[in-house]
Amino acid sequence: MMDWHKIDLHMHSTVSDGTDTPAAIVQSVKAAGIDLFSLTDHDATKGCVAIMDSLQAGDPAFVAGVEFSCRDEEGQYHVLGYGYDPMAASVRAIVDKGHGLRVGKLQRRLDYIEREFGFAFAEEDKRALYALDNPGKPHIGNLMVRYGYAADLNEAIKRYLNQFHIRSEYIRPEEAISAIIAAGGIPVLAHPSYGRGDECVVGDDMDKRLQKLMAFGLRGVEAFYSGFSPKLQNEMLDFAARYHLFVTAGSDYHGTNKTVLLGDTNLDDVALAPRGLHDFLAAVPILRR
Repeated sequence: MMDWHKIDLHMHSTVSDGTDTPAAIVQSVKAAGIDLFSLTDHDATKGCVAIMDSLQAGDPAFVAGVEFSCRDEEGQYHVLGYGYDPMAASVRAIVDKGHGLRVGKLQRRLDYIEREFGFAFAEEDKRALYALDNPGKPHIGNLMVRYGYAADLNEAIKRYLNQFHIRSEYIRPEEAISAIIAAGGIPVLAHPSYGRGDECVVGDDMDKRLQKLMAFGLRGVEAFYSGFSPKLQNEMLDFAARYHLFVTAGSDYHGTNKTVLLGDTNLDDVALAPRGLHDFLAAVPILRR
C-alpha cells in the first residue's frame, strides 16, 4: 500500500464515544504498529485538531477525519470525511448542529429511562453528561452500569436505551457530504452494509443507496471493516470497482466500549490492495512529522 505497512482510518476517542483520549489514541496506534491512521469521532473535530497540533517526529502519519451520523426518510447512514479542514465554516456548522441534536437526545433518553424504569442519577453525574463534547448512549449506559441498573454496557443499551426510539431532527447525508466537500475533504460511506440497528443493506438496495449518495458527491466506501464478512467485503469492493469509488479501511475502534481492536480492518487478509485504496491514499492529504 504505497508507503504504508498498516493503516486504520476509523477510530473514536473520548471526544465522542470512545474511552481513549486523543493523546492515548496516538500511543495506542504506535503500540499496534499502525503507521497511518485517522481519528473519526462522531460529529466532532476537537480530537482531530488536538492530534494534528500535537503530533511529534516519529509518530504515525495522520489523516484528518470525522464521522457524521446521518438520516433521511429512507434510512440511516454514517458519512466519514477525510482530509478536510477542521476549521472550515461548513464543517463547524454541521458539528454544532450535531452537538445540539445529541444534547436534545440525551435529555429525552434520561427522561425515558427514569419514567419507564426508575433509573435516576445524581445531579452531579447528569451535569457531567451534559458537559461532554458528544454525549451518547454509551455514556448513559456506562453510568447505568456504575449505578447497578445494568450488568454491562451491552445490556444497558440493548435492554433499556434501545427501547426508546427518538423521532427528531437529524443531519441529512447530503448536508454532511456537502460540508465535507466544501471543506476540501473526501466523503466516504462508513460500514456501508450496516444501517440502523441490525439492518443489513445489500444487493439492489445497496446499489440504490450508493447511487443516491454519489449524486450528492460521495466519493468512497469503507470496504475493509472489522465487522464485515468476506461476502460483504467483496460486494463493497465490487461496487467500488464498478463506480470508480475510493476504498478505505477502518476498525471502528472505541477502546473498552467495544471489543474491536486497533488495526482490525481485514485488510491484512488480502494479498493485493485494490486500486481504489491506492487512489485514496494518493488523493487524501496526509500529515507527517
